[in-house]
Amino acid sequence: MNIQSIYQKTILFAAHKHSEKNQLLPDSQLPYVVHLSNVAMEILIAANNSKEFDLNFAIQIALLHDTLEDTATTFDELELEFGTEIAEGVSALTKNGDLPKEERMLDSLNRISSQRKEVWAVKLADRITNLQKPPKSWDSLKKRKYKNEAETILEKLKGGNQYLENRLQIKIQEYESHID
Repeated sequence: MNIQSIYQKTILFAAHKHSEKNQLLPDSQLPYVVHLSNVAMEILIAANNSKEFDLNFAIQIALLHDTLEDTATTFDELELEFGTEIAEGVSALTKNGDLPKEERMLDSLNRISSQRKEVWAVKLADRITNLQKPPKSWDSLKKRKYKNEAETILEKLKGGNQYLENRLQIKIQEYESHID
């Protein structure tokens, strides 16, 4: 299947799943699929700036990365539709809700670290995309924690994708202007 067909099949699946819950971007009326397409855009550009990068695999992970965490989609459903490796990559990117909140990110990063570098790249791309102007409801402490979490992601996934690591470093520096 060509990349355009893979993209279309995957974004339609993800858009349907996220729209079932009427999921929107924070502080916006935009559908959540905008976030997914932004992460996919980062992956498309990273693929052009990276050697030995499996774009077909990475684009599916990018578009599906929040389906297990934010929708009623199951691992088995993802596995049936997209294969075991895709389902395992998305699962690694999914925070374990059974853990205390402060342990969830490190647990996910440890699971990501055992995956292919394209999964690492999706986590980097996701945080790049999320380091926009923070929601109005966030106080300075929440913004600072989010920035610190981004720095942890950058540190733990170092060596995953140099292009995206550089992008994330820049976004972290720019995000500082949003912290009071």
